[in-house]
Amino acid sequence: MPENPDSPPQGKAMNNTLGIIGSGNIGGAVARLAVNAGIDVVLSNSRGPETLRALTDHLGPRARAATPAEAAAAGDWTVIAVPFSAVPHLPAHALAGKTVIDTNNYYRLRDGVIAELETGSLTAGQLFQRYVPGARTVKTFNTIYFEHLISLARPAGSPDRSALPVAGDDDAAKKSVTALLDRLGYDTADAGTTAESWRIQDGSPAYVLPYLADPRLPFFRDPGKPAGTKEIHTALEQAHNRP
Repeated sequence: MPENPDSPPQGKAMNNTLGIIGSGNIGGAVARLAVNAGIDVVLSNSRGPETLRALTDHLGPRARAATPAEAAAAGDWTVIAVPFSAVPHLPAHALAGKTVIDTNNYYRLRDGVIAELETGSLTAGQLFQRYVPGARTVKTFNTIYFEHLISLARPAGSPDRSALPVAGDDDAAKKSVTALLDRLGYDTADAGTTAESWRIQDGSPAYVLPYLADPRLPFFRDPGKPAGTKEIHTALEQAHNRP
């Protein structure tokens, strides 16, 4: 059995393992932060472990490649960083009972029209949950550009430390993910339940904008700026209507 990520044995260093399904921009950025924090990483994608050799070589001995099911089984937390159109193909059986981090956003042009999300009858987080029954899902990492995710990470106690919003229904899972984010270099701001996660969807005040130095610039040209817990809470409070 894996160790409880929040309760390492006395006198034993805490490293744990992070499984990642989807090793593109966000998955790769989270992997880099995790390795830098001393966390072992198991990476996977839809094309097979052999396609991840360059990334694992770059990340070093703490990283290895596997299948999505193997990454899910290995992780104390499992990050899902795939397009929404790929969510129905996740290894749901391997994710049951796991703390699963949902990084997804629904983009119509990329994912096609999804009726429940167009009408607002479900949030993207709620629809994600339907595909991973039994998983303890927490939504985060979806509100920040991947390069800013790396550049804005700071040690605990830093005056310019940023916060990431988290949403979910399982308090223990939220606590565990909060502990992970702290190790990766971020404070957290509670965005509520999965039903309330529209507050951090594309188009909300908490989505990307707080971390931009100049909102007039494209994301990839913006150097990024820190956004602390107070600023993120303010942005969450400004989200009065679903995007």
